Amino acid sequence: MKAVILRKAAHLCLISAKKAVATVTSSTSSPSRYEAQKRRDWDTFLKYLKNSEPPLCQCRCSGAHVIEFLKYLDQFGKTKVHVASCPFFGEPNPPSQCTCPLRQAWGSLDSLVGRQRAAFEDIGGGAPESNPFAAKAVRIYLKEVREAQARARGIPHGKKKWKRPRAAKATLNADDGGGGRGSGVAALVVSATMV
Repeated sequence: MKAVILRKAAHLCLISAKKAVATVTSSTSSPSRYEAQKRRDWDTFLKYLKNSEPPLCQCRCSGAHVIEFLKYLDQFGKTKVHVASCPFFGEPNPPSQCTCPLRQAWGSLDSLVGRQRAAFEDIGGGAPESNPFAAKAVRIYLKEVREAQARARGIPHGKKKWKRPRAAKATLNADDGGGGRGSGVAALVVSATMV
């Protein structure tokens, strides 16, 4: 009985969420590529929530559910991510094929989370603090995925170091008074060192 009630509640949430997204996107004549992709992603997420056991309503969704959704999407990935026991682990260009799994690339997941965060706000999902796609756990998960994929594929993905240009050094050269070309007044010599 409780499962039937949960399914009905999830179905009602799904219908109201779809109507909200439809009203947001129908206000424009034809949605942009970004808006269309955002809509497809949101529909996929709602379908995932509906098919989960027990079915979930988007209003009860948390960062943990978002992480489960991202892990679910891994099965549809196209990026080879070597496991630690693979001889090609850490090789950017492996010489032959291996049986390591295909996963969603970090960049794809990051873009998806950004679109889902915007879609949640578009449907009026509540305060920005209640947005499950903006949860700290999701950011940590994405960071771990990025680092793990970088290690597995041998591609460094660290922060680029920003070098500040060195400040111009001003030195004061005083005329020694020995005749020559000087006017007897101290001259300011500016030398700039650029990196």
